[in-house]
Amino acid sequence: MMTEGQHSELTNRQGHPVTDNQNLRTIGNRGPSTMENYHFIEKISHFDRERVPERVVHARGAGAHGYFEAYGKLGEEPIAKYTRAKLFQQAGKRTPVFVRFSSVVHGGHSPETLRDPRGFATKFYTDDGNWDLVGNNLKIFFIRDAMKFPDMVHAFKPDPVTNVQSMERFFDFVSLTPEATHMITFLFSPWGIPANYRQMQGSGVNTYKWVNAEGKGVLVKYHWEPLQGIRNLTQKEAEMIQAKNFNHATQDLYEAIESEQFPEWELKVQWMSDDEHPDLDFDPLDATKMWDDVRFPMLPVGKMVLNRNPDNYFAEVEQAAFGTGVLVDGLDFSDDKLLQGRTFSYSDTQRYRVGSNYLQLPINAPKKPVATNQRDGAMAFYVDMGEGQSPHINYEPSSLGGLSEADRPGQPHEPFYSDKLTRQPIDRQNNFGQAGDTYRKLEEWEREDLIANLADALTTCSAGIQERMIAHFTEADADYGRRVAEAIQAHGHSGAVREHIGTKAAREGMELSAELGHSTDGY
Repeated sequence: MMTEGQHSELTNRQGHPVTDNQNLRTIGNRGPSTMENYHFIEKISHFDRERVPERVVHARGAGAHGYFEAYGKLGEEPIAKYTRAKLFQQAGKRTPVFVRFSSVVHGGHSPETLRDPRGFATKFYTDDGNWDLVGNNLKIFFIRDAMKFPDMVHAFKPDPVTNVQSMERFFDFVSLTPEATHMITFLFSPWGIPANYRQMQGSGVNTYKWVNAEGKGVLVKYHWEPLQGIRNLTQKEAEMIQAKNFNHATQDLYEAIESEQFPEWELKVQWMSDDEHPDLDFDPLDATKMWDDVRFPMLPVGKMVLNRNPDNYFAEVEQAAFGTGVLVDGLDFSDDKLLQGRTFSYSDTQRYRVGSNYLQLPINAPKKPVATNQRDGAMAFYVDMGEGQSPHINYEPSSLGGLSEADRPGQPHEPFYSDKLTRQPIDRQNNFGQAGDTYRKLEEWEREDLIANLADALTTCSAGIQERMIAHFTEADADYGRRVAEAIQAHGHSGAVREHIGTKAAREGMELSAELGHSTDGY
């Protein structure tokens, strides 16, 4: 058995040594990525096929149908200034939607009270085809580079030998991934256990783009704000519910819709110009960061109402398939490295899990006619024929009655790149600044719950892992690190933490951080 510090050389399944397991190969260190990322594609493709047939992540879920109603503007400006996407243009225009809520790490029948991010995936059946807005309840994520996604989930899933989840495995990964400190601060606070799905925020997490008719793009982030208000659970409250009902969130959503207490969310968008923003102390494409909502306000663009429960859970909720690459005209990708990796992974997973023709299932099929040259495959039950298309012609171009390319609805958005191909982390990481900001914004009772939850989990970990995590918390905020260290010491694990208690404040003469208050509107 290896001791801490010993290691074997990492290889891929061809036996090639892996010299960089942290970074995608990208044009410049901000992206975009390229298709010759052999190690990443092999790694993520295998990861996508690790579970049959349950989702690898987001296995436990609930869903509902409804509609999205556009406001026709962004703040006080015409929305066409920023995007030509048709679903947003006309005030009062309604677009059908299906939403799937989920927990992330745990299995299909796990309790809905477990500490875990929650998925919030929305399928818009627009006039231009489907748009999938796939995100979580929290506005950030554990990692910023898609290369680390399989490792992250492996660390959070059960031990492959004992099949028991382990906080030591969890924090072993997290303590060596400093950018996760911000997400950990949210996850181990009461924000890590939403009370239900109706009173839960949603976020696209990644940075996307909007494109207008002239082809000009802006960077955007999406946020769902529940009009029922936000409610989270402390660990004790969650345990009380779990003792009596491990389906409480699914039941709550179903019963609210059945009784016509239809839940509603407002979709808000933050935007900034499409450039590197050197004035910021972080990269705006970094999925571990939030954009300041004072400088980049959250502007409402529409409202969603869920008003119909599924008729069949398996056919609709379980077979619903989402992907971050499912965008309509006027919406586009940013160079966010996590988003670019997810975009391959999500649709690849659906082809494996549901089948190569998963888009022919009613829950996944767009409401508009589809005409493709794709044929056959497992479970194909109709042909995507266009009006007037010859059934003999399944290729393009053709002069014999085949399909032809569509007209462009606006000027193409074509970013210019003049950087070298590289495998490097981004420059402006600032792994701890926003984690400290978030800690100081928590109310005192939330900080107490955060500290207690972290100490309870970290007491099961080795001294080295404890030391690394306390160092991260101290970098974020001196009071944060000191209180976690003291709480671990109170559990009788003082050896790993004695020299860390208050050290940053003592060495640097820093005053403990002032409490900044807690926004009732969430984060």
